[in-house]
Amino acid sequence: QVQLVESGGGLVQAGGSLKLSCAASGRTFSNYVIGWFRQYPGKEREFVAAISGRYSSRNYADSVTGRFTISTDNAKNTVYLEMNSLKPEDTAVYYCAIYQGAFPIRRSSSEYQYWGQGTQVTVSS
Repeated sequence: QVQLVESGGGLVQAGGSLKLSCAASGRTFSNYVIGWFRQYPGKEREFVAAISGRYSSRNYADSVTGRFTISTDNAKNTVYLEMNSLKPEDTAVYYCAIYQGAFPIRRSSSEYQYWGQGTQVTVSS
């Protein structure tokens, strides 16, 4: 059974930075695609970024390109989402998830099989 645990969320002022972590147990990241999604109240989860643990290819939503960076530490089985130049519209609950395939990158939340519990990110204006 896979368990994903996110951490690193919090309150930050606009223009600030946060780094989210997603630690996994029960699976090795190098075999899968790991994605970050976010969810606004009353909305469906939307794609933020994803990385192939095996090939290190990355994909970003247009809204975060140039501001967010996804990376992995396969030795620690941990994925990171470094978020810079944060905006109030980045306020959401952020989730990490695993797609059970090494490639290609998936952007649809329905294709991911395992999910963490989420971490709240709040950006004040």
